[in-house]
Amino acid sequence: MTDIRTYTGSRRYSNDEITVYWKPAACVHATHCYKELIEVFNPDKRPWVNMKGAPTDEIIEVVDMCPTEALTWKWNDEEKNKSVGPEHTNHVKFRRPELLQDDVTDASTRPVMVKVYVDGPVVIKGDFTLVEQGNRKEMKGATLSICRCGISERMPICDGSHIKSGFNG
Repeated sequence: MTDIRTYTGSRRYSNDEITVYWKPAACVHATHCYKELIEVFNPDKRPWVNMKGAPTDEIIEVVDMCPTEALTWKWNDEEKNKSVGPEHTNHVKFRRPELLQDDVTDASTRPVMVKVYVDGPVVIKGDFTLVEQGNRKEMKGATLSICRCGISERMPICDGSHIKSGFNG
């Protein structure tokens, strides 16, 4: 399992039980975090994450909703990390193909999830082939946010520019 603390730009926020990691470069501002738990995730405050704003189980539930894994978490007690189940899909790691470790699940049984966010990106999760300008890249267990507004500086990847532009679509 790859610990995201090793990634440049990651920020961490802790309470007595867990640490939440935020990777700004992966964030497309899908807004699940603050719409679900503004007491903890409030973009109008600094720091924007208040780990004392809600019970740990509520924080975990909302972090697990993050479609791009810009938010992840882990227990502060390493022993507890060994027993985290699959219900916590964002736990500690990104499912980016270059970081993916061997998975015991047969790839043919894993569904691909595609979700179009209102006024936001298309998020694709699963095993798929990305074809961009004739280049093919196999994506295994990946999460990818595709720009729909057309103004991302990281095309075809969403960089959150739709928020500032007022994109409707």
